[in-house]
Amino acid sequence: MSRYLILFTIVLLTVLSFACANPAANKPKASVANAAPETNPAKPAGAETLVISPENSKVEFVAAKVTRSHNGSFKQFNGTIDLLGNSAEQSRVTIDIEMGSVVTDEDQLTGHLKTADFFDVAKYPKATFVSTKIEPSATGGPAYTVTGNFDLHGIKALIAFPAMIQVTPDHVSVDSEFAINRKDFGLVYPGKADDLIRDGVVIKLSLKVPRQS
Repeated sequence: MSRYLILFTIVLLTVLSFACANPAANKPKASVANAAPETNPAKPAGAETLVISPENSKVEFVAAKVTRSHNGSFKQFNGTIDLLGNSAEQSRVTIDIEMGSVVTDEDQLTGHLKTADFFDVAKYPKATFVSTKIEPSATGGPAYTVTGNFDLHGIKALIAFPAMIQVTPDHVSVDSEFAINRKDFGLVYPGKADDLIRDGVVIKLSLKVPRQS
């Protein structure tokens, strides 16, 4: 084999390796369990309410087929952080996501995600997350584990995921990247026989919610 053919083969294998990489492979996996009772649906007494909106936060995701990955986000969502005693552990987070506001890096995919093959936004227009527990991570610092009920595509389950949370006099910030299995929420469309859709989806949350001065 000539050195040029060897070089071409190496380059081709490298390109294919990157093209087929699974973006969820090296991300922490959210645990999934049966939905938990939401024992305190009311705002905690004495809590400061901070408003989550697209102006101060991002809800993004990365999904992949065997051949490539796609970046996406939701443009319409709203929620609150009920901050109690300047403490993340005593606080609660809720967020409602308008599933029809999904946007991806490919127009055809954006339209397909809204159909019954995926989100079925006509039947399930919203996804909702309500935290039930926020605990400091064993690593300390701003690292936490956030647990709560996630209602997506008509399936409500308890998920737990890592997050970096900081409470300052001006704002509360939450940053997290973790993977969920789409099939846990009934999103089972397989894709094409020669271009299957991967089960893992990376969720990327970036919140920087201002406090009232």
